[in-house]
Amino acid sequence: MVTCEEFFGANAGKVWAALKSNGPMTAAKLCESAELEEREVRGALGWLGREDKIKIDQSHKNFVYSLNE
Repeated sequence: MVTCEEFFGANAGKVWAALKSNGPMTAAKLCESAELEEREVRGALGWLGREDKIKIDQSHKNFVYSLNE
């Protein structure tokens, strides 16, 4: 059995790496880039947001996520 920390932490790492490599993206693009399902990306974004590692640009029709560097 995988713990919540292992599951969400691993997915957060994939999303972080995708943002680091490709720059700002929508959740849909993150799904493609990180090869995760939408629910996995949403959980990972929550994890990264809680750690203050991402920024959210709300000025677009769809939110655009980027690293908080």
